[in-house]
Amino acid sequence: MQLSEQEIIRREKLNKLTEMGINAFPADEYTLTDTTESIKQNFTESKQVKIAGRLMSRRIQGKASFAELQDSTGRIQVYFNRDEICTGEDKTLYNEVYKHLLDIGDIIGIEGELFTTQVGEKTVLVKNFTLLTKSLRPLPQPRTDENGVVHDAFNDPELRYRQRYVDLIVNPQVKETFVKRTKMYTAMRQFFNDAGYIEVETPVLQAIPGGAAARPFITHHNALDIPLYMRIANELYLKRLIVGGFDGVYEFSKNFRNEGMDRTHNPEFTVMEIYVAYKDYYWMMDFTEKMIEHCAIAVNGTTKAKFGDQEIDFKAPYARVSMTEAIQKYTGFDITGKSEQELFDFAKSIGIEVNETMGKGKLIDEIFGEKCEGNFIQPTFITDYPVEMSPLTKKHRSQEGLTERFELMVCGKEIANAYSELNDPIDQRERFEEQLKLSEKGDDEAGQFIDEDFLRALEYGMPPTSGMGIGMDRLIMFLTNNASIQEVLFFPQMKPEKAVPQIELGDDEKVILEILKSGEQIALSDVKEQSKLSGKKWDKASKTLTKNNLVKVEKIDENVLMKLV
Repeated sequence: MQLSEQEIIRREKLNKLTEMGINAFPADEYTLTDTTESIKQNFTESKQVKIAGRLMSRRIQGKASFAELQDSTGRIQVYFNRDEICTGEDKTLYNEVYKHLLDIGDIIGIEGELFTTQVGEKTVLVKNFTLLTKSLRPLPQPRTDENGVVHDAFNDPELRYRQRYVDLIVNPQVKETFVKRTKMYTAMRQFFNDAGYIEVETPVLQAIPGGAAARPFITHHNALDIPLYMRIANELYLKRLIVGGFDGVYEFSKNFRNEGMDRTHNPEFTVMEIYVAYKDYYWMMDFTEKMIEHCAIAVNGTTKAKFGDQEIDFKAPYARVSMTEAIQKYTGFDITGKSEQELFDFAKSIGIEVNETMGKGKLIDEIFGEKCEGNFIQPTFITDYPVEMSPLTKKHRSQEGLTERFELMVCGKEIANAYSELNDPIDQRERFEEQLKLSEKGDDEAGQFIDEDFLRALEYGMPPTSGMGIGMDRLIMFLTNNASIQEVLFFPQMKPEKAVPQIELGDDEKVILEILKSGEQIALSDVKEQSKLSGKKWDKASKTLTKNNLVKVEKIDENVLMKLV
């Protein structure tokens, strides 16, 4: 393993701590009395506290030092004084351990008492500290100059998503997104539970992938010697439970689709699906808008949320527009009664890429997606989809060729999809067979299987039912003003990490690194003088180090400084 100079120095410090009999990774429980948040909320002068967290900054001034400690609730200032910590003759704990063997990023426990500084800062006076974890890698250390400009920020998206643990440490605002995500789940569960519905679990590995039109991931079960699929949806299993006698069931489902990735799609994502017996899609629209209003208030304290340049208001009720009306409004074309060829020709005429594998449903979907979706900014129910687009949906009770389906659109993106569920097993078999024909025609997103067990369940009788699914990742994007799905997933899917190139350092480069090993910024002229390198050797060595991002040179005011990265 190739270690940076900073990592080597930290391991050397670890060895020194071990030699001193200090365990840098103790197993003992460290009992806390407070957090940084509870201290600030219930501050009392001279109160004795015991806290723990990560050392994030410090300013050492001889026998005293101000530092910042960060725990899960925030940061607080702590004050180290040599004579308070080392009351006897032995000053090793402060002079050696604190000043020279601790680093930014180390996790420590602190016992002390509260006081307020002369400038009014709530502070912990350290009476004793314990090293709980030695950090062997240096944290990125963003800093703000006198003009408010942030330097060295940890803001590269690939690094942030790949090293989310670092992102959460140095960018505390990121944590708030995930706290709000949890609040959204809690609020939604409360809404469903209060309505009397039951949370259930259904299989992730399925013999037949169904419930959506999507390409699945496939694996092999060795003991059964059969192929299995990661679920693309949990719909058909939840409907089986309605057949079995449950009046309302819901599940937060991890789904997997072996398709493209972009700012709104991840191959692994979370969907909530709910099915309620004796209801229809009109009831489900009312239920959905009330539930989302409830969640918005739980997450942000208001129905309004900022998303980019838009302010979205999730207060019910929401506008309702049929798909036919939407397409006619934004394209001037009426899809009612049109043949597959007529839809194909129109889509092609308005610049939509089409091919012979597309049936009527796919063509209408492409027209709506390209020309209509982006116009719906505020929450809007798009209703009454053509039957070709909705193989699991009951035919419309009064309009030929349509189904009782809606999608909820926000900022041009679908966040919910719902039906009056198809419960006629004969009609359902015909729809499955039509999907199978499309699959054989070349549509790799069409259903490739007929789920005979699900059809058998329907033949026993499923009561009139309405179901709805919500993309949880997308909904929290809108509630937290994040334009990328990667921002609301702790660990989004990414390409394999590229190997770090091995860097061969010569003696001249090592001389410079040795001078900088304290981690502090040093005047470039002083480093050059201390290195005692000739001009030519200095130029070559310093360029090698900066090129490989081992050291950084920057100008602050009139001073040119050098430091380890």
